[in-house]
Amino acid sequence: MTFSSMLGAANGIAATMVFNLDWGVALMAAGITAVCGLLPDLDSQSGVPVREMFNLAAVLVPLMLLKRLFKYGLTEDQAFAVLSMLYVFIRFGVSRFFKKLCVHRGMFHSIPAMSIVGSLIFLTYTHDSLLLRLYMAASGMLGFLSHLVLDELCSVDFNGMSVKLNQFAGSAVKCFGPSLGPNLFCWSIALTMGYFSWLDYEKQGEALKKGTLPSQHGVQAMPPPHNPLHKLLQPVLYQDPAPKGSKENP
Repeated sequence: MTFSSMLGAANGIAATMVFNLDWGVALMAAGITAVCGLLPDLDSQSGVPVREMFNLAAVLVPLMLLKRLFKYGLTEDQAFAVLSMLYVFIRFGVSRFFKKLCVHRGMFHSIPAMSIVGSLIFLTYTHDSLLLRLYMAASGMLGFLSHLVLDELCSVDFNGMSVKLNQFAGSAVKCFGPSLGPNLFCWSIALTMGYFSWLDYEKQGEALKKGTLPSQHGVQAMPPPHNPLHKLLQPVLYQDPAPKGSKENP
């Protein structure tokens, strides 16, 4: 069991025990944390992590986009065609490009790479609650960051009272690498995806304020927990009250 798996389990338990989220949401957050904790190893020279993770991503990313495709008015057949093309593109196109582009402990072991992962999750995970989308993105970034921090800790050699840094020190938790080209490439993707995430955030926020976005049910499985946090999170995490004029809310 990896550290990111244990961190994901703790994240899922906190989602249900502290925030009282539905078990499906909690399991998804736990899985995202665990999987994203393995992502920095995609630049491994063995090629095994790349193959396994892109096999998984080719299935999960299209599935996370399914609700967004239906929101755009696509039929089931059209959505299936788009998902099939996405699978082929990720499985064979993106994975091959990634293997040629990345080097071990390169810019994929960095803070901007972590932000790319967070933006990707935010854009692909569709939900009427902005806070839930941010929570999923933060869960992925948490798993990714845990891997970077552990890599940095492993680069410190303890020998009695002396502490020495090995050749990999500073190669994980970094914002810039030694080469200009990879820096520009990684930061351009991070800033572009961050910009689109902000636009999507603003668009959904305006729709929520105007009441043009229908409420999605099924987030709450139990009554709100008796702790101070639920008062802050209740407007966005829990189901909306019954409309005025109904029997529940006359």
